[in-house]
Amino acid sequence: MFPAPVSTRLLAAVGLVVSVAACSSAPTAGTPDTFSVWDPYPQFTAESEWVRTIEKCGAEAGVKIQRQAYDTTDLTSKVLLAAQQRTAPHVLVVDNPVVSTLVEAGVLKPNSEAGLDAGQVSPNLVAAGTVDGQTYGVPIGANTLALYYNKAVLAGAGVDPAWVKDWESLNAALAKVKAAGKKGITFSAIGTEEGSFQFLPWFWGAGASLTDLPSGKAALELWKSWLDNGYAPNSVVGNTQTTSWQEFATGEYAFAENGTWQLGNAKKAGFEYGVIPIPGRTGGTAPAPTGGEFVTVPVQDNKDTEAKAGRIASCLTAPDKVLAADTALTYISAVPSVQQQQVSAQPELTVWVEAVKNAKGRTGDNLGTRYPRISQPLWGAVQAALTGAKAPEAALRDAQASVK
Repeated sequence: MFPAPVSTRLLAAVGLVVSVAACSSAPTAGTPDTFSVWDPYPQFTAESEWVRTIEKCGAEAGVKIQRQAYDTTDLTSKVLLAAQQRTAPHVLVVDNPVVSTLVEAGVLKPNSEAGLDAGQVSPNLVAAGTVDGQTYGVPIGANTLALYYNKAVLAGAGVDPAWVKDWESLNAALAKVKAAGKKGITFSAIGTEEGSFQFLPWFWGAGASLTDLPSGKAALELWKSWLDNGYAPNSVVGNTQTTSWQEFATGEYAFAENGTWQLGNAKKAGFEYGVIPIPGRTGGTAPAPTGGEFVTVPVQDNKDTEAKAGRIASCLTAPDKVLAADTALTYISAVPSVQQQQVSAQPELTVWVEAVKNAKGRTGDNLGTRYPRISQPLWGAVQAALTGAKAPEAALRDAQASVK
């Protein structure tokens, strides 16, 4: 389940909601009997484990739940409008890069006031919901990127995937695959947030910083060399993560960069596959961007209502409930103890747990709403370099100059 992009259109919409708290009316007489929960999972019906978990948490809080599901981008727009009209949901499950946008708009309560505790969650995952030292919401789980590989293709080329420890060894493996008459690697470099999302592990794996785009020169040169050497197809410049996966599913490619959400499709691919972490330039696991949502509490007119909403949100992310939710959502848990339960049940998740432990939030490092203003020039630079319009260094230098 790929996390949808933070739209610049949505950032403009922040102006609609200057401060929910500042324009709230007098408190209502009491807390409601029915609490609304909005989430970005329209694919899950009332019979799903996810919805059953929501209803259990409502029952424990002594209220009925009215759940509404929206597409991720639509959800953010609707929340901003609802907050302006003071009809925001009581509990909101929202894509992690959008948290800072909603905080800037005054939509969300900080955990210290909502009664939420993210203390059991891995700090690298909490970072996406931390703005100016305050944390907003709790991650329900996470997904990220790694390298799927086709066992037969690698074996035919005489490549052991365990050899791939850094960029040099990955390039050597790709050269062997090409020499054996097979295709090397496919990924998504489309000119959208998906392109930035897939580029970030290589960018961060080179030690680069989003506040200094030219520092990612080595990563962009790596991707460009793959096209120049025939290790990757030219189609990557238009590939989404879905079409990139479809290329890998042909059985012709050795590697595909993709996410946890493709595990179900991998099992249906018709060939044996494996997964390895994306390597850093000189070794180790590269930090990949985190996908996944935060469970948050929007500002309400009534403090008692906010407190009860906080109890529902806390229940949804509690270790004894979140395993069922993460399993339903195909997520790696954000709670280390629950991650171990997942690995015990499915040992193949070990690689994904390791990837999530090394992952970074795109809005982390206190970038917040600055991230989309950096990401768009970054994906533009990737496109310019891969199509040959600009040299990698020049493309990144121009991208840095255009960051507002």
